[in-house]
Amino acid sequence: MFNKITIIGCGLIGSSILRIVDKKKLSKQINIFDKSKEASVFIKNNFSVEVFNDLSESVIGSDLIIIASPLSSYKEILLSIKSNLKENVILTDTGSAKKEVNKIISNLNLDKVHWISSHPIAGTEFSGPESGFVELFKDRWCILSSEDGKETQQFSLLKKFWEALGTKVKFMSFEDHDYVLSLTSHLPHAIAYSIIRTVIKNDDKFKDEIIQYSASGLRDFTRIAASDPIMWRDIFIDNSENILKVLDNFSENLEEIKKAIQSKNSKKLNNIFSSTRKLRKDIIKAGQETDKPNFGRK
Repeated sequence: MFNKITIIGCGLIGSSILRIVDKKKLSKQINIFDKSKEASVFIKNNFSVEVFNDLSESVIGSDLIIIASPLSSYKEILLSIKSNLKENVILTDTGSAKKEVNKIISNLNLDKVHWISSHPIAGTEFSGPESGFVELFKDRWCILSSEDGKETQQFSLLKKFWEALGTKVKFMSFEDHDYVLSLTSHLPHAIAYSIIRTVIKNDDKFKDEIIQYSASGLRDFTRIAASDPIMWRDIFIDNSENILKVLDNFSENLEEIKKAIQSKNSKKLNNIFSSTRKLRKDIIKAGQETDKPNFGRK
């Protein structure tokens, strides 16, 4: 599919892409750069790829460059590689916020570079190159975004690439992407961090009991709250406008529940709790979740 692919950043996402590209032979050559020496050594010891110590050299001659690093590193990365970008190269990423990144790209005036952002909606609470696996993207969505929204030859090729990795592909504008993800991903993470902080600030007297008798609801929030802190710090900064709006809305809904509890308004509580059940059924119907009890866990 490609002669040479460069993957910048080999954490969970980058190393999973590497594993699939290597397994399916989607590129004749794979170049890797990661600023972590430990990650570079792990990749070098486990894969037959070119691991570079110099970021700018890693992209020379590449047909596809994938930035799979924290959002705060993008500007430094782009400034380092811009002079070595091949004509008509496809430049993409895997980040969870797009609008601010697109501004950086636009300001750099990268000539004859096809910038098409990617966001594979996949992940786990684990990070690092040892956490990647081939099935990470299977039957997940990948959102592609570009400035003009046209399905160019490069857009079609990138779409086929993500489909080869196992994803279903959808196009969204940068603005729509950031708003939708603020609701489906960023808000749940904000709530999870808040809930776990509330729990761990509780009386130490009950710490052992909280851990021992944690119900599935709390356990699910601990999974989300165990996500990579640097990645999520950057997402909350880059998509702050949307996240603040949905947090305001969440606060209003939480206040509504609080008032219903204070007044012991059973009818109001029943209406609130009943109104939310349909979304779960819709998510299952869309194939984004299993209908087995407890998320299919054994």
